Order: sequence, then structure tokens, then C-alpha cells
Amino acid sequence: MKRLLLLLLILCAAVAPARAQYPVIGYWQTANNGGVIQVKLCGELLCARLAGIVLDHPNDPMPTDWRGVSQCGLTLIPGARRVSVDMWRGKITDPRNGHIYGVELHVDNRGFLELRGFLGLALLGRTDYWHRYSPVPPEDCRLAPGGQPWSATPATH
Repeated sequence: MKRLLLLLLILCAAVAPARAQYPVIGYWQTANNGGVIQVKLCGELLCARLAGIVLDHPNDPMPTDWRGVSQCGLTLIPGARRVSVDMWRGKITDPRNGHIYGVELHVDNRGFLELRGFLGLALLGRTDYWHRYSPVPPEDCRLAPGGQPWSATPATH
């Protein structure tokens, strides 16, 4: 019993610094609740992709990007660099029109992902606040209004 407790304490101690080191990692629901973004490490860089899209009906077509390609899995941030302990900076693509903006992101003291998109100077941008999302979105990216996978909603659709 003591060994099990010791093992659990060691595991908790090992996991806590990794999570604290990269609090931006995970799934985030966008400010308008229209999508879920997966933020993950790509080597030493931070990447983000569209992992969930809210559709009005389960059989609605998946939205496409400016090139006509499905937005499911679309890379939005190809590689942001860490510029301080809790701040990342890079480029973000608007999936609707392909415009590329500067982006800064970090987790604020309330636990929200603060994402600031800008053109040129960060001072001249707009900030969105995303909140953590769970469960993991389905592989096909289809989410019901309210943000849950269609498979988790009542069969009244």
C-alpha cells in the first residue's frame, strides 16, 4: 500500500510540471462557440488545428475553407514560438478567406485561452477568449449546437 501511494505521488509530481509548463495545450472552444480548436506542441513550436465544428443538423455538409477544402482538421496556427514563460507568438489563418494574421496566445489568470489576432502591431488587434473543451471532439469534427458531438445528443434530430 505504501509503495502504491509513493508511486502515485511520484507520478503526480512528474505530470504536474509538464501541464504547468504548457497550459495552452488541449482543446479550446472558440468565443462564439462555433468550433473547437486543438492546440498541441509540434516539436518546440505550438500548432493549432480545427478539431470540431458546430453544425445545425447532423447531416449538414462540412464547411470548406477558401480553397474549397474541408475545414475539419484544418491547420490554423502552423507554428507559434514561445516568446516568454507563458506567451506564444506566430501566425494564424482565417479559414474563411485565407488571410493570415499575427497571433499571440496565452492562458490568462481565469484559465481562458487569450488569443490576440492582429495585422502588423499587436496593439492594433482583437482579443478573443476561448474556454477549455471536453470531451475530445469526434474524428469527423461534427458537433451539435451547444458543442457536444452529435452522437452524444438525443436522437430527436
